[in-house]
Amino acid sequence: MSRDEAWEDLRAQVETWIDDDPDPQTADELRDLLRTADSLPEHEGTTPAERYTWRTAAAARAELADRFTGLLQFGTAGLRGAIAGGPHRMNRAVVIRAASGLAEHLLGELDGLAPPRVVVGYDARHKSHDFATDTAAVLTAVGIEVLLLPGPLPTPVLAFAVRRLEADAGVMVTASHNPPQDNGYKVYLGGRVVTDAGQGAQIVPPADAAIAAEIARVPSVASVPRAASGWTVLGPEIVDEYVAATLGLAGAEQRALAADLRIVLTPLHGVGGAVAQRVLREAGYTDVLVVPEQEHPDPDFPTVAFPNPEEPGAIDLALGLASDEGADLVIALDPDADRCAVAVRDPRARAYRGPDTAAAEGWRMLHGDETGGLLGQVVAERLAADAGPLDPDAAFASSIVSSRLLARIAATAGVQHVQTLTGFKWLSRVDGLAFGYEEALGYCVAPLNVRDKDGISAALLMAGLAARLKASGRTLVDALDDLARAHGLHLTGQVSARYDDLAQIPATVQRLRENPPATVGGSHVERIVDLARGTEDERGGLPPTEGLRLDVADGTRVVVRPSGTEPKVKCYLEVIEPVAADADADAVGAARARAKERLDAVAADMRRALGIA
Repeated sequence: MSRDEAWEDLRAQVETWIDDDPDPQTADELRDLLRTADSLPEHEGTTPAERYTWRTAAAARAELADRFTGLLQFGTAGLRGAIAGGPHRMNRAVVIRAASGLAEHLLGELDGLAPPRVVVGYDARHKSHDFATDTAAVLTAVGIEVLLLPGPLPTPVLAFAVRRLEADAGVMVTASHNPPQDNGYKVYLGGRVVTDAGQGAQIVPPADAAIAAEIARVPSVASVPRAASGWTVLGPEIVDEYVAATLGLAGAEQRALAADLRIVLTPLHGVGGAVAQRVLREAGYTDVLVVPEQEHPDPDFPTVAFPNPEEPGAIDLALGLASDEGADLVIALDPDADRCAVAVRDPRARAYRGPDTAAAEGWRMLHGDETGGLLGQVVAERLAADAGPLDPDAAFASSIVSSRLLARIAATAGVQHVQTLTGFKWLSRVDGLAFGYEEALGYCVAPLNVRDKDGISAALLMAGLAARLKASGRTLVDALDDLARAHGLHLTGQVSARYDDLAQIPATVQRLRENPPATVGGSHVERIVDLARGTEDERGGLPPTEGLRLDVADGTRVVVRPSGTEPKVKCYLEVIEPVAADADADAVGAARARAKERLDAVAADMRRALGIA
């Protein structure tokens, strides 16, 4: 096909999509791109003006080609992408098709039974309310009962509502901590569709492929019926019920000590602020300072370069406020409040984390694995405090890239530990789940309430731990030292390589598979586990997933895998430094410094292995 023929074919696709686009804004956007692309001269020209016209028109054609590479892929994360016109972007036309595909899947699964019930939620990002309303209109038109959350709310409230209202599915319109130009569409299944341990969790195969197949069968947006009304907008009671269920995590001791803890909270311009403040307040935390510049939802996220607590600078305003006000604890939620970051004052931070990670007056954010270990210990103690023996089916779960510390905590507590693939769609499906986490700041501390990560309930438990420690003259840093004395000092980190050419991602993993490093951090690589072949353990093992695990003679572990959300290959690193059970604080601090030196050496070796040294 010649260039002109290819352009005419693309042009026809664009015009057909514009005619079918229900959103005048994205339709006009595509028309503007099409007009610019149509102006492409045959030659680049010789004058600056001619070259500018040629480059602008060529860029418009390239942009249209990218937007029309196919329908935005629906997978185990649902949909996620930049908001713009075209099938390979997030927009009303794509969402209406997705809702229609979901409707057909649910009706097929429940054929002959009472109509499905679906809860729909949304955050405060651009177009979120539109996407949620379109979903309600599509589902209602085919006889599905739709319950729409009463306003922009955290993802954990939607996940809670799916279980509490015995819904067969849930839809959450959110892009979590993605950049402002993005939005997304997460799907949960429960009720009569999923009845095992994964009831109310995010979709996994084969449901994702089945829904995607139904979406692909939708011929046009115009063919999809949409109701003008008929769905139910829930009242504030569903938020009340979520708050009440979450407050069940706060015992009498925590409530008695809560007023003495000063907390700085930031929702990072997201939708978690009001609900988190209410939960903390009703649990007795009366001294909560909210970062004023980030308190209210704002889809443009004006004070942060990237609305993810893990990103450098994202919580600087919170750390500054904490330093100024003498706070005991900083809690940061991501924009949809399913992730929680915790920061503490640590006078030894510079010794083992480096100057770039020690903020005002020694404040630093805990790594997700550190918070995961602390929460795991809290849940283990809660299990042990209940009357009678531990539930033999109780299990802790963490992902393959998270620290091995949780497994040691579980073994000491007499609780099973299960390793899963990355993502809460897998963690939340563990039978008997009592606690699950992944290193990227996701924690499930109340799986009977929310079968997903929940930053608000995790924040409540961390506040309770901090309050209890403060009452005895200690801090979260001391609790981390206790874990090191009991289980060895586990220190984790990450190295990643970003690629413009996506083909380099599988090529890099394959190159490491064929030529792995013989030593890492000065120690011999004893075993290389090809995760693409799956793994086996006493709980049945893991299904195949792309990646490698390097087991090193000195106990170091490296997991190499492609990122599921970014054009990167990531290496997850962990070293374990022995610590005596009676080590004092200085000795534990020295062990942390040694672990940091080892981790830096491992990181340097893996950078060389990735070709980014």
